[in-house]
This record gives sequence, structure tokens and C-alpha cells, in this order.
Amino acid sequence: RGRFYQGNVSVTKDGIPCQRWDAQEPHSHNRPPLNIFPEMQGAEDFCRNAGGEEPRPWCYTTDPLVRWQHCDIPLCGTS
Repeated sequence: RGRFYQGNVSVTKDGIPCQRWDAQEPHSHNRPPLNIFPEMQGAEDFCRNAGGEEPRPWCYTTDPLVRWQHCDIPLCGTS
């Protein structure tokens, strides 16, 4: 599920760049709360799954028409 994924993938599965977690444009949000999930510290615009609520890491996108999307993170040991 990638709850503790700390890599630097910053595009969605469709290739849309991720919005920074500390930004509120183009999509305003309050998730995930940075004070509850320490794994979000320094997340910049990287894909994350804080709390493990989604099946894999995701991010808000920079596309005003696509609020958020999962990211395509390869599993360890696969090529």
C-alpha cells in the first residue's frame, strides 16, 4: 500500500505532475494533516499514502481538471 513510501516519484500514473502538499492551488485540501503523519514531512510534491487509506501512493495533481490520482510506484524487487 506504500504507507511509508519515501521515494521521489512526483507524477501520477497518467504522467500528470503532482501538486506540492503545502500548496492549495489548483486544489485546496486539508489531507493528509502534516501534524498527524510524520511521513509527510518534507514530502514536497512526491507521491505519498499517509495513513495507508488508499491502495497505493497518490498525490493531488497540477491539472485543474484532475483533483488527485494514484501514482505508478514499482514494487521493490521488480523491473
